[in-house]
Amino acid sequence: MSRTPEGRHSIRAAALRDGFASLRGRIGGLALASQQDPKVYTSAARAAFLRTFELQVDPHGELPAAERTRRALAARKLHFSRLSYASAKARRERRKGAAP
Repeated sequence: MSRTPEGRHSIRAAALRDGFASLRGRIGGLALASQQDPKVYTSAARAAFLRTFELQVDPHGELPAAERTRRALAARKLHFSRLSYASAKARRERRKGAAP
């Protein structure tokens, strides 16, 4: 473990260095989800994320709320579809490169 300026060991630095940070984060997230409803503690983040798509489809706020929401949900679906496509394309390229 590394030491902080006060001379204490930094668990965070050790977690990042030893490669277990992802697993520790997953364990923490699952522990929280086992005790509380994730929809409650992630609602603000999900609303803010949807708001980015609302601003994308209606930057001036001229659409009725229902139409803006419909378009924002479609834009979010488009965003994740593009991510999925890029991921599948990258996996295909990696497989081509790994073949003898």
